[in-house]
Amino acid sequence: MKLIWATRGRTWGHRFLLDGGFADPLPEYDRAFAQLGDDSELWHLGDDRAALRFPDPEGRTDRAGRPITHEFVVFTPELHEISSVATGLSLIWAQPIVSTRFADIWDLPKPPARS
Repeated sequence: MKLIWATRGRTWGHRFLLDGGFADPLPEYDRAFAQLGDDSELWHLGDDRAALRFPDPEGRTDRAGRPITHEFVVFTPELHEISSVATGLSLIWAQPIVSTRFADIWDLPKPPARS
């Protein structure tokens, strides 16, 4: 599964946890999320990628009490299996590399390295 994943933890700020195989995922992330607004839930299908955003399914917050949001850039073939935030959440969050990893790292004092 080729994904770019950006989120934050309890004490560490916005980071890329998955880079989708890009040396610098920021341009790809910006291309997917450009001009989409700040809605807490979002699914936007582009030509060759999609932007997916949803609040943490476990209701986790940062140390200031703000809800943690997960943002993904989704590429093919999963791109065509998702039609909404709900289907994206069930497909992407179900991946152990996402849900299990975040459960293990969100409360760490420093952000982990991306993979």
